[in-house]
Amino acid sequence: MSSKNSPPQKSTVDLDDIIATMAKTLIAKGWRLSTAESCTGGLVSASITALSGSSEWFERGYITYSNQAKSEDIDVSQNLIEQYGAVSDQVARAMALGAKQNSGSDIALSITGIAGPTGGSPEKPVGTVCFAWVLANDQMISETKHFEGDRQQIRQQACNFSLRKLLSLVIA
Repeated sequence: MSSKNSPPQKSTVDLDDIIATMAKTLIAKGWRLSTAESCTGGLVSASITALSGSSEWFERGYITYSNQAKSEDIDVSQNLIEQYGAVSDQVARAMALGAKQNSGSDIALSITGIAGPTGGSPEKPVGTVCFAWVLANDQMISETKHFEGDRQQIRQQACNFSLRKLLSLVIA
């Protein structure tokens, strides 16, 4: 039983270090971050705001779980969702851009995916997660990953990956 508990604790410590380093980096650059989350349901924002003082660099988080929320809150086109699906590179990119523009933040990240155990398809199986990051210079980066595990494991892996990648982008 203890072996099952050890990896999440190590992961949490690693995530805490990533967020602390990100905080220092964003404060030094004078940048603020916004998030747009779907399948993670606010897990990224909760991880960020667990750090005291995060209000100095974290602007806001949008939890846009439904397609309607994606359209209403962060201006993702319904046509884009219908054409590519809510879990797609195109929608992830639109989510990140919408979060940045609507919040007035300097940078933004987005996550949309299928955490399971239902909702997957042969084209987009459970564990498919699309990410996008918009940087201060409006550079857009996106990536699709496939994670293994149960719903919570997939969500946690998506959270960790999104923040790890963001840190690598802002310190570059």
